[in-house]
Amino acid sequence: MMGRSELKISMSNPKDFFASARDAVNVELEKIVVGVRADIPGEVGEAMAYSLSAPGKRFRPALLLATHNELGGPGGAELIAAAVEIVHTYSLVHDDLPCMDNDELRRGRPTTHMRFGTAVATEAAYRMVPLAARILAKGADRLGLDSARLSQLARELFSSAGASGMVGGQVLDLEAEGKTISVDELVNIHRMKTGALIAVSAVLGAISAGADDGAIEDMRQFGRELGLAFQIVDDILDVTATSVELGKTAGKDVEQQKATFTTILRHDEARAEADACISRALGHLESVGPGTGLLNDIAAFIVNRRS
Repeated sequence: MMGRSELKISMSNPKDFFASARDAVNVELEKIVVGVRADIPGEVGEAMAYSLSAPGKRFRPALLLATHNELGGPGGAELIAAAVEIVHTYSLVHDDLPCMDNDELRRGRPTTHMRFGTAVATEAAYRMVPLAARILAKGADRLGLDSARLSQLARELFSSAGASGMVGGQVLDLEAEGKTISVDELVNIHRMKTGALIAVSAVLGAISAGADDGAIEDMRQFGRELGLAFQIVDDILDVTATSVELGKTAGKDVEQQKATFTTILRHDEARAEADACISRALGHLESVGPGTGLLNDIAAFIVNRRS
């Protein structure tokens, strides 16, 4: 059994929260990487360790932890947050493959397939899925959640990552390359490809906190709007920020003739749509009740970030 992180998560202000949440999740990931190297020798294990150790904002785990804490959950949800980050990392490794976006830079480092080759990177990413399931189960056990809550967590996480969520959105995104599509079609792509895992982070935080069905659904809608705003800002940054700021190749979407919110809409229209998403997200948050100030601050972070 993995030991509990001794780091305290600050709830005093957004900057401190993101830093402490990232540190707490990184502590868990470091322990997970040690286990990966022991259990999966050779290049595949090293590729998994390389990918999971890459520096990142850990936004999705932070959103889960913020939701869990704001809804009154006990301390100790970091392993559940780490499970979400493992699924996210799997998606990044596959997203970067030559058959997908063919990218060479991710999180400020060579992508996994550039470092280990395509075959090894592909297998390493696939192996992260059962790893995430094992970590999710350990996280639920740490919190003392019963089997029904664990089943709920697992259904939500892996449904969001599958054909009706992240993977399905990636397929639609690839099919849309070089084509003219409507704003509604683009919204549908990114509610699945990017938004599903962000939305489920809020949902898992609510489930792990013991929230009722109404609060869980409110957090789902909050996360759904947050996820779309995140993608719109990503598209804006792809044409306004540098590769150094982003930690990945800037301008790649334009080069690959991808449909984005900045190719279909003007810059000011895209920004207005992101703001509208945040407004709707905050409306759903009001239904949850008082004591969600940090989640309000996270929503503001989404539209004001530079990377």
